[in-house]
Amino acid sequence: MIELMQQPYPKAYQAIVDATKESGFTMASDLLTCTLLRSLAASKRAGSFLELGTGTGLATSWILDGMDKKSTLVSIDNDAAVLDIARKYLRADDRLELVLTDGEAWIHDNSHLKFDYIFADTWHGKYLMLEEALGMLKPTGIYIIDDMLPQPNWPEGHNEKAIQLVAILEQRHDLWVTTLNWATGIVIAVKK
Repeated sequence: MIELMQQPYPKAYQAIVDATKESGFTMASDLLTCTLLRSLAASKRAGSFLELGTGTGLATSWILDGMDKKSTLVSIDNDAAVLDIARKYLRADDRLELVLTDGEAWIHDNSHLKFDYIFADTWHGKYLMLEEALGMLKPTGIYIIDDMLPQPNWPEGHNEKAIQLVAILEQRHDLWVTTLNWATGIVIAVKK
């Protein structure tokens, strides 16, 4: 079905794909996930967005593509080499703030901020500091995670961590949670 997609890709998409391949970075979000991120971003007008784990900026480009002109996106990563790729291709977008930092330190220092949309694509905000990240979500805010189905690069025992994370999210009383056995495995939660 994705081969039939007629919607335009973000302008920087192919350049980021090429730079990502050249860099050897293998953790970029897949195309299906990226299209979902853009669609969900379009639902949050004048929204405040947070991406935990920029990587090379592939998913970032799709989130930006769905955002309106009044929205803002803070995207953080602790790897300067991959973040430089995102900077190279996305820095002209004044809605975007790219931050090179440790996820734990950033969440700790910015826990007072509130967001309409959080894409947690790294350990912090997903497997670590989940409570703190969810505390940064506004009412009706969307929390999205991917890579919840077994991946070839998962270390031994990671599948159990993913199963436990989904169970924790589904048991919360402050979230509406949907799990999708689609793409790399998606969880979408909306704060009540």
